[in-house]
Amino acid sequence: MPVPADRRVAREADVSHHGHVSLWGRGLGVWLHSQNHGPSSPVSVTVRFRFSVPLSGRQEMPVECLQASARTVLCRTGPLRADEWAGRQLALELQLARRPNEVVVRIDTVWNSGATDRNPDNNRHEVLVPATGDEYVF
Repeated sequence: MPVPADRRVAREADVSHHGHVSLWGRGLGVWLHSQNHGPSSPVSVTVRFRFSVPLSGRQEMPVECLQASARTVLCRTGPLRADEWAGRQLALELQLARRPNEVVVRIDTVWNSGATDRNPDNNRHEVLVPATGDEYVF
């Protein structure tokens, strides 16, 4: 007999994002590595990047990304298999509307194929990035 929808166990996936951010002049680079520690494997995950400084108009981006607003970029990871070490990698090179001394970059998961994530702290980050050209790790 099938289990009623209200009694099914939700799928669980522990998605994590790590990487680094660098700011030089008006250039902002974001390098992201997304992984899934399981136990379920989401078909796709959507990562949101929010910036404290607006981007300079429309940006050229990888095909898996789109600019949602002047301060927001959304990217899909594709499938994230449980406990796959390689995960997914993504690199963004963006231009800002002005030349700031620093920028705050917020990274988080906005969709993970409907799976429950009991450890969201490893997929939510806020990084203060001074305009030094150095890599700031999250």
